[in-house]
Amino acid sequence: METRFNLLETLPQAHGPLIELDRMLARSGLDKIQKEMIKIRASQINGCAYCLNIHTKDALKYGELPQRIFVMSAWREAPNWFSEADQVILQLTEEVTMISRHGVCDELFDKAVTLFGKETTAYIILAIVSINAWNRLGVAFSLHPQ
Repeated sequence: METRFNLLETLPQAHGPLIELDRMLARSGLDKIQKEMIKIRASQINGCAYCLNIHTKDALKYGELPQRIFVMSAWREAPNWFSEADQVILQLTEEVTMISRHGVCDELFDKAVTLFGKETTAYIILAIVSINAWNRLGVAFSLHPQ
């Protein structure tokens, strides 16, 4: 495949809104490892090798266990490796990422609000939306790990 054009050269302002969203999320107080879990799981689903390469390295840097990264796509089979909060985050990541399947179920949404509160649940969902946008740019513009 021929290299696709560079989005930033064509529309220099294109990344601005996503960068602002990420800055807000950086100030949100969300746990760094849980944010990376969101990025890794969404990137697995979306097939974005570029983002997987970045975020698995970041997760390891923040102290994530390699074993958890290795089994993250099958997290339901390793419930003892993921806390209740992690499991809710992973399920929410899957439901928001694959929203066309059935949306986000009320039971999961209510469980997230009970566990995290409204504000943190909102930040979690915004983190999921952010990485999905980045994944779509990575795949659409055919970015590859370096």
